[in-house]
Amino acid sequence: MDMGVFIPIANNGWLISEGSPQYMASFDLNKQVVQKAESYGLEFALSMVKFRGFGGKTEFWDHALESFTLMAGLAAVTSEIKLFASTAILTLPPAIVARMASTISSIAPGRFGINIVTGWAEGEYSQMGLWPGNEWFGYRYDYATEYVSVMKDLWENGSSDLKGEHFTMTDCKLSPAPEGKVEIVAAGQSAKGMKFAADYADYNFILGAGINTPTAFAPNVAQLVEAAKVSGRDVGAYVLFMVIADETDEAAMAKWHKYHDMADMGALKWLIDQSNMDQSADGTSTAKHMAVPEGAVNFNMGTLVGSYATVARMLDEAAEIEGVKGIMLTFDDFLLGMDAFGQKIQPLMDSRSHKLKAA
Repeated sequence: MDMGVFIPIANNGWLISEGSPQYMASFDLNKQVVQKAESYGLEFALSMVKFRGFGGKTEFWDHALESFTLMAGLAAVTSEIKLFASTAILTLPPAIVARMASTISSIAPGRFGINIVTGWAEGEYSQMGLWPGNEWFGYRYDYATEYVSVMKDLWENGSSDLKGEHFTMTDCKLSPAPEGKVEIVAAGQSAKGMKFAADYADYNFILGAGINTPTAFAPNVAQLVEAAKVSGRDVGAYVLFMVIADETDEAAMAKWHKYHDMADMGALKWLIDQSNMDQSADGTSTAKHMAVPEGAVNFNMGTLVGSYATVARMLDEAAEIEGVKGIMLTFDDFLLGMDAFGQKIQPLMDSRSHKLKAA
């Protein structure tokens, strides 16, 4: 099973709280995180894309780096770990992103991939005049299908003549080709999102759920597995969890309660208002996950809170679910968290024993 890290490309990571560690995004911080991840044998690192923060007292995500340029820099200071950048498909044409990927692959051959972000927060895009209207929620995966098709044409054939509803390519060229396969990651939680991932991606991110419920995501993975059977493609799930660990269960839980009790309510209000704009979204969608008040302080992603042994056990439980190919982690404190995972959690995980033996 692969392990990865969702790197802190924006300030304060993934905790919307006045009580959590406060830090700015920087290349140096992300370099330290990714180099630590590589040294502990993690297989991948992924950076999100964010154009507007949530405000509040913590100015949550008001300060963010750009994904592709950050990953190009990280490609040059790593040698083994796979790196995924994120493209917000409303902002960059697919032919440009395809060339960016080819360029970064020349820095890190066979180690670069792209995360497809269809976008759910209107405020990020309307500030730039790029929001197509709320009807976007209904056709965004059709748009994403053409987007990825253009990129794959260029990577595999060196040209694209795709004539679609959203893109028109006329002998569009790309050379040189990427060095190694550029893998595609998606993150759809709805039925449409799962089908898109099954048809065009190599992995689909699945949001964990709840506090210390490491297998609650299983129904969503089962949906992906069924969609992949229909498409006939090998597509696996990467499950997203936040880890809050300490020497004892009690110490770790005390951290979580502090973060939760000091939630930045101003930032959370912006998040919930934005995520509620998609009136067509069902309960499985990313937007609806984010709008759930309980646990929204960390985006309602699955949160594993406990001692190092407790967290190791829960990660092993998650790894046993059919269809799971990997787990992507966030931490309350990324530098301390990476060391705790590498030195104290991973050695206790049965699902990572192969990695330790190889080391």
